[in-house]
Amino acid sequence: MQTLQIGNVTLKNNLILGPMAGVTDLPFRLLCAEQGAGLLCMEMVSAKAILYNNKNTKAMLTIDEREHPVSLQLFGSDPQIMGDIAKRLEHEGVPFDILDINMGCPVPKVVNNGEGSALMKQPLIAGQIVETMAKATSRPVTVKIRKGFDDAHVNAPELAHIAQESGAAAVAVHGRTREQYYSGRADWSVIRSVKEAVHIPVIGNGDILTAADAIRMREETGCDGFMVARGAQGNPWIFAQILHEWETGKPLEKPSLQEMADMMLRHARMQIAFKGEYVGIREMRKHAAWYTGGYHGASHVRRALSEVESYPQLEGLMHKFINECG
Repeated sequence: MQTLQIGNVTLKNNLILGPMAGVTDLPFRLLCAEQGAGLLCMEMVSAKAILYNNKNTKAMLTIDEREHPVSLQLFGSDPQIMGDIAKRLEHEGVPFDILDINMGCPVPKVVNNGEGSALMKQPLIAGQIVETMAKATSRPVTVKIRKGFDDAHVNAPELAHIAQESGAAAVAVHGRTREQYYSGRADWSVIRSVKEAVHIPVIGNGDILTAADAIRMREETGCDGFMVARGAQGNPWIFAQILHEWETGKPLEKPSLQEMADMMLRHARMQIAFKGEYVGIREMRKHAAWYTGGYHGASHVRRALSEVESYPQLEGLMHKFINECG
């Protein structure tokens, strides 16, 4: 196990739960923390939404004392607003440990506003955002970028260097362009190129779906940290699996059907406690589909999930699944 220093924050290990909209909420982050993740990244939050006191952002900014260290991710394109919100969050006592800037989101409604991965086409503004935020907060500021905007504009090493010189304490690199979204394979060679271009910690991201993937990324890129995003969907155990294989050289067994069901139902209870049954159980439908993926006989369960509207229904569905396929 290798610790990782990001500014004045020391991580117990270099495995990081990547930020995912609609996924890395408080209940899921707590489950990943229990499985050994060294840093938890929250869902990205709009700086403008905080500025205008959008009521939906309050729950997204909730942090539990059991999940530290935790990284709060902002997105926006106005350096002044981003700096002001960084200062405001700290002044209001939001207990984040690290403040991350999203320069990688590929979603059109974000990109079309000049935010997320659109900033990879605006390196001057990107640098100004990092500098303004780094001066506004005492917490380490990090940046999440992609390989580039498209194959004709691969500029991750240059943007990482700009971020470093502007005050960033670390940079995470997803090995796909914005135009790729999440298709194709992540290009890990660009992560190595970024590692060679800067002296701040570089966190590799993209296609870490198993412990073997993390080991291979370490060998191929030399990066300092490993960010697991989609590989953790329905699989918070991935952090324990990676740590176990690093330490012992042997793979950790996949959770049994019963262990999976127990974790998923616990996740559902936490989700309902945090968001109420109506929202919580509907959000659990996608999580439940991820949890059950790869287990024999799960296809009919996933079809039935779209009709689940209460915790007892979900629990009954899982009990039936175990009885028939366990």
